[in-house]
Amino acid sequence: MAGQTETTPQGAVGNRWVIAAAGVVMQLALGAVYAWSVFRIPLTKEFGWSISEVTVTFTLSIFFLGVSAVFGGLWMARVGPRTVGLTAAALYGAGVFLASFSADKLWWLYLTYGVLAGTGLGFGYIVPVATLVKWFPDKRGMITGIAVAGFGGGALVTAPIATRLIESRGVLPTFAILGVIYLIMVAGAALLMRNPPEGYRPPGWEPSEAQKAQRSARDYTVRGALGTWQWYALWALLFLNVTAGIAIISQAAAMAEEVTGVTALTAAGLVGIISIANGAGRFLWAWLSDFIGRKWVFLSMFLIQAVVFFLLPRATTFGLFTVLAFIVLLCYGGGFGTMPAFAADYFGPKNVGSVYGLMLTAWGVAGIVGPTLIARIRESTGAYSNALYVIAGIMLVSAIIPFIVRPPLSQQEAAAEEPEPTPAPPRERTT
Repeated sequence: MAGQTETTPQGAVGNRWVIAAAGVVMQLALGAVYAWSVFRIPLTKEFGWSISEVTVTFTLSIFFLGVSAVFGGLWMARVGPRTVGLTAAALYGAGVFLASFSADKLWWLYLTYGVLAGTGLGFGYIVPVATLVKWFPDKRGMITGIAVAGFGGGALVTAPIATRLIESRGVLPTFAILGVIYLIMVAGAALLMRNPPEGYRPPGWEPSEAQKAQRSARDYTVRGALGTWQWYALWALLFLNVTAGIAIISQAAAMAEEVTGVTALTAAGLVGIISIANGAGRFLWAWLSDFIGRKWVFLSMFLIQAVVFFLLPRATTFGLFTVLAFIVLLCYGGGFGTMPAFAADYFGPKNVGSVYGLMLTAWGVAGIVGPTLIARIRESTGAYSNALYVIAGIMLVSAIIPFIVRPPLSQQEAAAEEPEPTPAPPRERTT
């Protein structure tokens, strides 16, 4: 099978940090999708499309990212990370490149940048996350945090480059140039992607007793994982955390204007500040989870957010409001950084691509629920304060889940259940 050819042979491990660096490069290229806002005004000016019509392109990209991540994870379990990564490069690069032929054809922009590139995004997103947790059993949180932070940082790198290209070449030629760049970056990184040998452990590393207590004793298939209540508990953790963070993201500028009374221009600056928190939180919380445990990270994030959302309506100065929103987005990013390692701990690293890929549906559902919840409450009550209090209550109740969740069958429990070996009967002496 292709998946077997993409597994490193025993005795030829090499440098796992090279694979980690390749994963970051891949995520930086994929995360460039978050720089979509730099194309919005040029497209509306050149072709007369409305802001909402242009924004649908980004919405389609994110939707197809979530859907295709499920299939990418399932396919990767069969063929290995390199094949899926190269497919992602072809789809993503071609989608962005072909968007350069969208002149006066909005439907073509939707099909290329939205559907085709979005599908490539989902295939690519899952590859480094699922591969690196296998190479770094000793640093699962840190390494997935680094990889996912790369996705969050893609916009910071791409936005200024794309802006200059648009000014010098035009918006459609910029799509063509970036499509080629993305293809090279993702394909080059994919060529370095491979699974470690079966049962790989870094030299000299053994899991601690605390790690054994929080890690499963077996690898679960998707069907096996769905047969446990823990999979749904982890799905709920991701869903609830994303719901809170994306509610703030969707209304940040408008909320800052209403609560603090600043101008629209000042409030718009909040969006850039909290995007930094999103990227930083993906690494910081995931790194911390290697020391205190994944469940305690989620418990901490929920309790912190419960307090922060309760305080937000009282943050009448822009500085205080920005600090509180920054904390929420640190937690929002922390969920994405920590959950891949959490899934690998509970369901094993072997099939984590498909298990976590399916779990990413929580992202898509929360992307609808969070903004809708805060907008509806704002419309019905005339103020954001009640919506923020509701989310504070949701975060407080959500803290119950990480408090009670545990692995389906921990390594400690499995060891305790193993029967003691029966001593061999004494051999009779012959004379």
